[in-house]
Amino acid sequence: MLLPSNQILTAAQMRRAEEELMDAGTSVDALMQTAGRGAAEWVWRVSGGRAVTVLCGPGNNGGDGYVIAQALLERGGAVRVIAASEPGTAAARTARGLYHGEVTGPDGGASGEVLVDCLFGTGLTRALSAEHTALLAQLAASHPYRVAVDLPSGVDSDTGQPLGPGLPAYDLTVALGAWKPAHFLMPACAQMGALRLVPIGIGPAANAAMLIERPRLHAPDADAHKYRRGLLAIIGGEMPGAALLAASAAQGAGAGYVKLLGDVPAPDDLVTDAQPLANALLDTRINAVLLGPGLGRDAMARERLTLAVAENIPAVLDADALVLLAPRLLAERTAPLIATPHEGELAALERAFGCDAGGSKLDRARDLARASGMVIVAKGADTVIAAPDGRLALSPRASSWLSTAGTGDVLAGTIASRLANGADPFTAACQGVWLHGEAARRCPPAFTAGMLAAAIRSAYAASCD
Repeated sequence: MLLPSNQILTAAQMRRAEEELMDAGTSVDALMQTAGRGAAEWVWRVSGGRAVTVLCGPGNNGGDGYVIAQALLERGGAVRVIAASEPGTAAARTARGLYHGEVTGPDGGASGEVLVDCLFGTGLTRALSAEHTALLAQLAASHPYRVAVDLPSGVDSDTGQPLGPGLPAYDLTVALGAWKPAHFLMPACAQMGALRLVPIGIGPAANAAMLIERPRLHAPDADAHKYRRGLLAIIGGEMPGAALLAASAAQGAGAGYVKLLGDVPAPDDLVTDAQPLANALLDTRINAVLLGPGLGRDAMARERLTLAVAENIPAVLDADALVLLAPRLLAERTAPLIATPHEGELAALERAFGCDAGGSKLDRARDLARASGMVIVAKGADTVIAAPDGRLALSPRASSWLSTAGTGDVLAGTIASRLANGADPFTAACQGVWLHGEAARRCPPAFTAGMLAAAIRSAYAASCD
């Protein structure tokens, strides 16, 4: 559900949201006080009495910095402001006038323990000047703890791309008003440290992306049986281990019945159906199909893909199925599809469906979803989910230990399980991505895909009301 606390706004959407607040009677100065004092709460907590240096730029992000500094000063904190340049907006000039502490210029030099970066924020579209880059680097090097206010200076808010080289890393980033795409997109998000949000009164915005949050799942109803909870059919291929990983994850993610189709050796707790695939898919009790993990790319794999897509059963396509997929196979299809491409598969699908591969990862996932009619889970170190109707979701940063073989099979099985359980495709994708990330968080370092699949059950339990 899209709420003010989990919506993700582009720079243009953020400007409109602030304009709506001002049209309703809130002044720019009042918004700046709310944002700055909210950010100051987090700076006060993390500083713990240590000396704070606030770097202020010429715009309203710099104005936020003066408000932060004044709030810290009022609490008895040791604070110093460095003005990279004179305030250039009326609100920033007012905020500076209300600050009663020391202000030095960029040549004054400073060392301390906590740096608060208020040089530039949302909406920056150009690289920092050489002077600003050098100043920021010097201050970052001389302060062991670094806080970015709204965004690290020099990052594109909408794409997560650095606008120039040499930008520092931060220990904490305090978002103002709403999350921005860059908070969850690589490479910027890897440099932001912990993330915190300061609300300023913005309501839900039209067409905003959402941050995936813990789903509200539940135990089966008292009268539930295996078919009511969902029958998921997983089609095996030349590498059966991948299908088994997906099946193990699917069992922990809520489906009542997980069946392997094809001649796949399986443990005792999995049901297999070795009859011809065309016959097996005629079972009207099947609620969803997963195809791709370990499928292979030979003639048999192509035949299995053609058969699976031809049946109007909700389906998840992963891995090899995405490489083999051709738009003509979807021409007569009406049942929903979820595709889970990594970067290479995403690029191949864009070529197949005639999409422009330019733009941010959000743009690419949205465009491919519209062109293909599939829900797209563009996975990786950052994960974007896009629906054909324009809905967008981003995942919080997940464990970097997910960068091991087989974890994509676990994700596909988890999403397919939620689809079989009755969730709509976009919701199933969001739930599956959250469960996958939560399972990784519960695993020890250097976990295997098998350990991750086993932890899906624990993640599911954590999401139950």
